[in-house]
Amino acid sequence: MKDPYNVLGIDRNATDEEVKSAYRNLAKKYHPDNYVDSNVADIASEKMKEINEAYDRIINDRRNMGNYYSNSHQEDYGNASGNYIDVRNLIINGRIDDADQILMGVPELSRDAEWYFLKGSILYKKGWLEEAYKNFSIAHSKEPYNKEYQMAFNRVSRQRRGEFGGYNMNTYPGAGCSGCNICTSLLCADCCCECMGSDFIRCC
Repeated sequence: MKDPYNVLGIDRNATDEEVKSAYRNLAKKYHPDNYVDSNVADIASEKMKEINEAYDRIINDRRNMGNYYSNSHQEDYGNASGNYIDVRNLIINGRIDDADQILMGVPELSRDAEWYFLKGSILYKKGWLEEAYKNFSIAHSKEPYNKEYQMAFNRVSRQRRGEFGGYNMNTYPGAGCSGCNICTSLLCADCCCECMGSDFIRCC
């Protein structure tokens, strides 16, 4: 899929209101009902489909990455440095593993705040929320006044405290849901509970 921001003709740092405004304007322009000629209407219909997909992708990605802010908010929520535009585009288009591969090719000493923010975003999308928190924390500490990093860090911090349903802070990269992993997790939980004077797994 094309870059959704290019499809809507807006900047990546556009506010939600600007995103919606661009979508509404394009929807009015390309609505198939505006065209009498059936061939032109078909072309407009395809364009409208592309516009809808782009809009949905932007809104969903902003929600998932914790960057979905109030429609009336007019502040600029962080600017990409330009070093990782390709990585951002891959994340937007759902090519998480490709984005991760590029990031991991960056030498450790060259990893800046944006690197850790994008790594955290990838981990967040994979469901490895505690690892995502650690990376967002580093990004935020390196550039505490960057609101893009701040929002992502704050969102995951709230989840750690139990908001939005919370999450298991003991998750880690590579953790899966196989039978062995589930059993191992239960046994570990039982050991921890017994150390605290309780019993997680009770014998029948």
